[in-house]
Amino acid sequence: MNQENILVKIVKQTRKDIDGFYSIALRVMKNRRKKEIQLNLKCKDGEFENQEFTKAYPDYKLHNEFLLKRKTKALKIIREFQLEEYDFTLDEFEDRFKGKKKQSNIRISKVIDYFDKVIAENFEVGKVATARGIKETRNSLYNFAGNKITFNDVTPLFLNKYEIFLREKDNATGGVAFKMRTLRTIYNKAISEKVASQELYPFREYKISKLKPEPNKRALSSKQIRKIIDLDLTENPHLIDSHNYFIFSFHTRGMNFVDIMKLKWSDINNGRISYTRSKTNVPFDIEILEPVQKIIDYYSSRKDKFEYVFPILNTNEMTPIQIDNRKKRMLQKTNKDLKEIASLAGIKIPLTTYVARHSFATILKDKGTSVEKISELMGHSNVNVTMTYLKDFDNETLDLENRKLLNL
Repeated sequence: MNQENILVKIVKQTRKDIDGFYSIALRVMKNRRKKEIQLNLKCKDGEFENQEFTKAYPDYKLHNEFLLKRKTKALKIIREFQLEEYDFTLDEFEDRFKGKKKQSNIRISKVIDYFDKVIAENFEVGKVATARGIKETRNSLYNFAGNKITFNDVTPLFLNKYEIFLREKDNATGGVAFKMRTLRTIYNKAISEKVASQELYPFREYKISKLKPEPNKRALSSKQIRKIIDLDLTENPHLIDSHNYFIFSFHTRGMNFVDIMKLKWSDINNGRISYTRSKTNVPFDIEILEPVQKIIDYYSSRKDKFEYVFPILNTNEMTPIQIDNRKKRMLQKTNKDLKEIASLAGIKIPLTTYVARHSFATILKDKGTSVEKISELMGHSNVNVTMTYLKDFDNETLDLENRKLLNL
């Protein structure tokens, strides 16, 4: 959305009313289209110039202050749309300017319309990542079936055809499963709001559980982790932050990037880090190991200026949308840096922030830590979740274990 195509002005409308007064309005122009919103103020000839009342207008200072506030509000709303990366219509601008809220229980039969309602609700309460995930499914569904389908059209046969469509569009099994789970969540919400029928529920027959991709168990060995830790970045200072994030994650039980990003100085006390994982709301209380302390010390100069430990969020006042946008950009940059770091260390595994988490689990497993303890260390709800992180033993190792039966 190009801000240069949007213009906001306070204007005197060209036609007089029967009493000889001109109405004052807020004019918004976007892509050569115009919307004028009445501000319930009127004036005579000579009482309005250059977007404000002249001295000839009664209480002109007070009313000019009102006009400035209206224009400031309009600019703020446009900025909010831009931060949401939403290409708004002028009618949508007017609704937000006038404070109109969408009803939450409108009977909507069209699936795409209902998706749009749920997306807007999530944006409104600051659940930006959730809204964008739903929007991804909404867009693919629109590309598959258009915007006229109703919930009654979403049958098991429809879902099977949608799955084929997604695979033809090169969606991996995990991507297909994500979109199907999102559609199921939206369908369930529609049922609860009496927009869709429970009797026609298609997911009793179409089972998402069949969409189980083979986990990509990428993990580094102890030697490879040591190569990363010992890497000399004197000639590559642009990689230092990303290197620190990876090492920090590995030594803090595989802390996720979003939790590293949101870690505050107030979370660090008495040699421990206490935080709540964003994804699961599981609380963690972690001992600060020496490599972690070195990284914390490296960023200690930020402490008096910023509440966040790491230079991912560089301001204390950001909206949820701004935080999510920043996260996406910085995660992309970090993973790009990690590919370069892996190359410098002579490691062929495609390095990402998540490899630190997988490596933490796998190396502990190799050192004899039980899966149950690893599960608790990582904050998983059950051992099965942990198993998706653990690299499988090779055949030679399994053969050695099997030979123990010879010594009965």
